Amino acid sequence: MTLKHSILIALLFSTAGIATAQSYTPVVTPNGATLPWKMENGVKVFHLTAEPVKCEIAPGMVGNCWGYNGRTPGPTIEAVEGDRVRILVSNKLPEATSVHWHGVLLPNGMDGVSGLNQKRIMPGETYAYEFTLRQHGTQMYHPHADETLQMAMGMEGFFIIHPKKQEKRIDRDFAIILQEWMFPPGAATPNPSVMTDFNTFTFNSRAYPGTEPLVVKLGQRVRIRLGNLSMDSHPIHIHGFYFREVGTDGGDIPPSAQFPETTVNVPVGATRDIEFIADEPGDWIFHCHKSHHAMNAMNHEVPNLTGVDQDAAAKIIGKAVPGYMAMGTKGMGDMQDMAQMGGPENTLPMMTGEGPHGPIEMGGMFTILKVRDDITDYKDPGFYHAPKGTTAYLVEKSPAPAGAGQGGHHHGASMEMAPAQSVPPKNDAKTLYMCPMGHVHHQAQPGECPVCGMKLVPETGDKK
Repeated sequence: MTLKHSILIALLFSTAGIATAQSYTPVVTPNGATLPWKMENGVKVFHLTAEPVKCEIAPGMVGNCWGYNGRTPGPTIEAVEGDRVRILVSNKLPEATSVHWHGVLLPNGMDGVSGLNQKRIMPGETYAYEFTLRQHGTQMYHPHADETLQMAMGMEGFFIIHPKKQEKRIDRDFAIILQEWMFPPGAATPNPSVMTDFNTFTFNSRAYPGTEPLVVKLGQRVRIRLGNLSMDSHPIHIHGFYFREVGTDGGDIPPSAQFPETTVNVPVGATRDIEFIADEPGDWIFHCHKSHHAMNAMNHEVPNLTGVDQDAAAKIIGKAVPGYMAMGTKGMGDMQDMAQMGGPENTLPMMTGEGPHGPIEMGGMFTILKVRDDITDYKDPGFYHAPKGTTAYLVEKSPAPAGAGQGGHHHGASMEMAPAQSVPPKNDAKTLYMCPMGHVHHQAQPGECPVCGMKLVPETGDKK
């Protein structure tokens, strides 16, 4: 091909408003997908199918949700400013729907509000939306028919419009939709009637540890696009870096209005774009800073028993309920350890995740930005191994406060555990034993705690 031919082809693509493969960095939707398209007479044609879907919120929990093309959120639509797009929407739901192109500038009849701008898309029908993109930025799509139920069931997705001319190269471009759900304990179908008391919080419909890490190479410029179609605002915080907020669903933020931040609040029905240089290697967490939003299966109706001595009550209850264990006196940290006892089916532990140094004790809207200088692809590289001398270290170990274990327990909760039936061996070394829950502080022989039934551990040893 001659230079003249190359220039002519580039001009043709430019005048048609069609981006070449090198004109932008494709967006990565963690745990998600990008919607394919085909060209028909100068129009980019996409196809969305609204339908019930099964969604793995995290390992051990699957939700009966609604979405598009077999997933929630629906696949990300990517196009370029100036493109003519046609989006076919087929309805495989049990009720009518429509699609609103949230933040997209378009003719009124394409806005997607059922009854106002168009007829509803009935089950079995396919509608076409067609318009020319005359802006760039991070937008979204969602239903505008029975919106309360359909959005609460997971029907949403990104509509990302790249500028015709890229002013700066973005090396890694991520898109994350923030959502919150109410799954009753043991249930698989979210309750769309809940207005405030949600118990599951997700990035792209996944709760930690089901969230994919954000893997980048040291020194890369990173953009993260955040969209919020939940019922609450979410202050999203990053560790290890500061960023600049560079865009909203209304467009680019002028450089003169940008300033360094480590937390960006994403309002309901809005998007926020942040950018930074990943100049420090490591595993850096990225999470909602509303503390309950970075946990799973929260229950807000139990009493607060932090600091309350429950030993006397536990003895009385234990006579009626063998194996009863009172919790909540010392905090919530040991809830991760309690996950091994089991709970309702299809329900996540409140705190979870194992790191290279022990329990991570997080959940919900939480993921890990993994910055590496030695990677050749973007597969999960595993946990970061810090250089020698750069990790926090123990300098003093004082006696633990009376009754303190390794961590604590969920306030107001109670669980039952069958006491062990082993016969205590003879204690030749005269080791003192204690209950890991703090009920028995000193005992010469190993055995089980008479209060909670847990196996006693050496006072200076590890839990067994």
